[in-house]
Amino acid sequence: MSNHNNHPYHLVDQSPWPLTGAIGAMMMTTGMIKWFHTYSNDLLIIGLMVLILTMIQWWRDVTREGTYQGLHTYPVVLGLRWGMILFITSEVLFFVSFFWAYFHSSLSPNIEIGATWPPKGILPFDPMSIPMLNTSILLASGVTVTWAHHSLMNNNHSQGMQGLFLTVMLGIYFTILQAYEYIEAPFTIADSVYGSSFFMATGFHGIHVIIGTMFLSACLMRHSMNHFSSTHHFGFEAAAWYWHFVDVVWLFLYISIYWWGS
Repeated sequence: MSNHNNHPYHLVDQSPWPLTGAIGAMMMTTGMIKWFHTYSNDLLIIGLMVLILTMIQWWRDVTREGTYQGLHTYPVVLGLRWGMILFITSEVLFFVSFFWAYFHSSLSPNIEIGATWPPKGILPFDPMSIPMLNTSILLASGVTVTWAHHSLMNNNHSQGMQGLFLTVMLGIYFTILQAYEYIEAPFTIADSVYGSSFFMATGFHGIHVIIGTMFLSACLMRHSMNHFSSTHHFGFEAAAWYWHFVDVVWLFLYISIYWWGS
């Protein structure tokens, strides 16, 4: 077989990571159900470890292909861009379903919840306390990730590092504050449709913040190893796009659920 390529596309090698990722995801979800019913989290922890190890090694392989082997040509990167755009579009529709459920319940509340919104007995969060602080944090993180992007395009390595580091720290800070808010919440996910729609929408957004923080942490590590150039850094661009998406979703969550819904 000839080793010479007569096309600019990347035909990926055989990889075990899709299989191990699927096994890890199945173990994690099954372990979560087991944890809920038997209070045993051993299978959940094993599934999480398999997923984390899969992600690390899969990212390592993609980094190797794009950075050292030169397999991410312009047509390949164009395909990656469209893939990320379609993925974010699917995420937008994912959150549309939560907003649809929330507004369906809040604009015409049933008699079972007192025909009022928030339902009787529900004490909503003060939108001017932790939710406002979290809004400021995410808006500031949008500024820092944009700063890092412009620094990268201008070949300013140190400022790119600073911007990325601050963005990761702000993401971690947001997650800590949201965890504190959940611990101190005066209602639970079992408290009528308000509790279920609140925790499903804000909880899935929190998961997306954690994923985005991990995405940017991987970019921070790669940037420290000089993997990005001013013209070849789609890995960072994809992380920045995802982070801006998370910012915009939070603005809609804050306005509709925390401010208008309270």
